[in-house]
Formats: sequence, C-alpha cells, structure tokens
Amino acid sequence: MGEFLRSRRARLQPEEVGLRPLPTRRRVPGLRREELAQLAGVSVDYYVRLEQGRGPHVSDAVLDAVATALRLADDERAHLRDLARPRRTARRPVPPQRVRPQLRQLLYAMTDVPAFVVGRRTDVLAWNPLGAALIADFGVLPPRERNFARLILLDEHTGALFRDRRRKARDIIAFLHLDAGRHPHDPHLAELVAELTRHSELFRQLWPEHPVADKHHASYEVNHPLAGAMLLAQEALRAPDDPDQTLVTYTAEPGSPSEASLRLRTSRADVSRS
Repeated sequence: MGEFLRSRRARLQPEEVGLRPLPTRRRVPGLRREELAQLAGVSVDYYVRLEQGRGPHVSDAVLDAVATALRLADDERAHLRDLARPRRTARRPVPPQRVRPQLRQLLYAMTDVPAFVVGRRTDVLAWNPLGAALIADFGVLPPRERNFARLILLDEHTGALFRDRRRKARDIIAFLHLDAGRHPHDPHLAELVAELTRHSELFRQLWPEHPVADKHHASYEVNHPLAGAMLLAQEALRAPDDPDQTLVTYTAEPGSPSEASLRLRTSRADVSRS
C-alpha cells in the first residue's frame, strides 16, 4: 500500500495539481504527504495512517478522493481498493486453473491468429499452434515454465522476440502487481516474484516502480527468427465466467508486410505439424 501510494505521489509535482510548493527543501520527488492530504480533503494524520496500511475501515469516498488527487487510471483505482481492503481468504493450496472445453475449442478454431489463454501470474493455460510457433513450443516446456513473466524476463530467446523488451516486461510486471492486489496470499505468485527478483536485473529495476495495468490492447514490434520483423496488435478478451482467464491474440494489419510475415509463419507451422 505504502509503496504504491509513494510511487504515485512521486510522479506528480505541486505545480501540476495547482499547489504552491512549500518553501522548505524537498528531500523526495513529487508531492509530499501534506500536499496530497490537502488535495484529497483529509487530515495529514489520516493520510499517513492510510499510506502505512493502518486504515482498515477507509471509506469509498476517501479512496476516491485520494485516487482523484493522484490522478489514477481505472486499473490503478481498482488496485488501490484491493490494497486498502485485502481479501480475507484462507491460506490454503491454490487449485490449478482449468480452461473450459468451449474456450479451448475457440482457441484452436483461430487458425490464422496466434492466440493464448492466460491465467493468474501470466501462466499460459492453453495455446493454439500458431501461438506456439510465434512465442515458444509450450508443449515441450514443464508446466511451471509456461509463464510469460518467466519467458520474457528469464529466457533470452523469448525476450529477444520483442524489440522493446523493457516495455513488454513492464506490461507484464504491471499485471503481476494487479494480480498481487487481487490475490495477496497466493504462494505461487510470491515464489514467482522471488525468483524474478533473484535472476532478472530488469525485474529488479521495474518492480519497485509499481506499474499497474490489466491485460489490454497494445502494439508490439516482434522480430521473429524465421518470419522476420512484424508489427502485431495484441487484444485481450476476458473470459465471462472467470475474470482470472484472458484470451490474448496477436494480429497484423491487413495487407501489411507484417501480415505477409505472419502468414508465412502460419504456413511453416502447418508444414511442421504435417
């Protein structure tokens, strides 16, 4: 809670929000607690307790006021609520996620589009042949390694597919933060964060910045060793019966060189399966 709020205060300057900077020297970047409290219309002591996680009965009105003062995006607002009101779930083994047969059937019906079903912690729960041809042969990987965060941050081959690896990594880390807010007692997520912290310098740089965002539409430049350079658009469609499962697809603009490269990769994937 404190890490998230401090990171959001640090990105705002008093002049940006209509405040006159205090005359004393600033030891930290961004807004001070006193300034944020003034903007949100709460006492300094109340805000300090909130930032320290000592506000168990904080109201919706206060959370909304703080979110507005910090200019939080929708995903960040939802994350703030999750942090302020952590779920009181029992600390028992987390059951594995299952993909409905109908969703798996839809996945395989997408013969010209790389597609995946992504679950908690960026686990890859299911994929179609073109998805495997684009990113990795998930079928030969141990289930534990079928995870986008591990692949992008720890596997040099997969990470190098994305021209701006740092941006892709930041998007993944932003989702991991959101997932941590929704499921604060998930031991598998804690294990993943610990592993990435030990072995990825890029993760150690980006995690403390506390980016927060759900899976969404985006464009990525992909440099595939067989299909070449492609500009692909990512779409993320939430499963209606399970908010922790998302159908993720990659498409290219019709008639573009990227579409031709993607079709080439499709044909090669078909040949390899025959």
